[in-house]
Amino acid sequence: MATTDQSRCSNAGDAAQPAVAVVADLPREALPRHVAIIMDGNGRWAQAQGLPRVEGHRQGVSSVRRTTEHAARIGLEQLTLYCLSSENWRRPAAELEFLMCLLEKYMIEERDLIMRENIRVRMIGRREGLPASTLAELDRTVELSRGNTGMTLCLAINYGARDEIAAAARQLAEDVGSGTLEPAAIDEACFASKLSTAGMPDPDLLIRTAGEMRVSNFLLWQISYAEIWVTQACWPEFDEALLEEALVDFARRDRRFGGLSTT
Repeated sequence: MATTDQSRCSNAGDAAQPAVAVVADLPREALPRHVAIIMDGNGRWAQAQGLPRVEGHRQGVSSVRRTTEHAARIGLEQLTLYCLSSENWRRPAAELEFLMCLLEKYMIEERDLIMRENIRVRMIGRREGLPASTLAELDRTVELSRGNTGMTLCLAINYGARDEIAAAARQLAEDVGSGTLEPAAIDEACFASKLSTAGMPDPDLLIRTAGEMRVSNFLLWQISYAEIWVTQACWPEFDEALLEEALVDFARRDRRFGGLSTT
């Protein structure tokens, strides 16, 4: 599990400055098709600046914007962002309300960027419990971008991997019970077809910010062979330079998938 040495949740003036791009020099096949990010450390960043936690979330939206735009321009096939876990509902109600307002605002304000960069937006996670107004703006952006052919931006909202896997198992059990599926036909591909990510490539690279060394119930089935890259920088500090650093590190890895090295 690779880590960077950038100081954890540093002051705003200490954040990494954009570096000379080197990803452009790499062959396309050396880059991941799908990058997934656990965006962590908004609250800790705000605390380090002497600011309320909500200001960390607000600054985190800027990181989402620049990361999404840069990933699309690099030519990644998919970017998945862990926006809200099913466990996050344990947070204070005021903070959750602020997060929903931020998400709704993002869906409205980023439509021009999404359409300009030819990005297709999708959502995974439970819709239950999300505000109707937030869902309406999310659905509108998803529908507006449905015909786009560039990078897929997948937003994991009210998402938990264990719940996703349990739901897939229930669906398979129902199919077997109804006689539309034979138990012997259940294999990895069959199971994956019942997940909310059906039709998406599995992540090749999982990025986690704020130095946390766990996967936090995120895409547990899908990240089986993902490379993991951790930065000490909190999410509001994440920028184009750190994304490129992660991609370059990925390109250097020897991915054996249980076999022997080909080099």
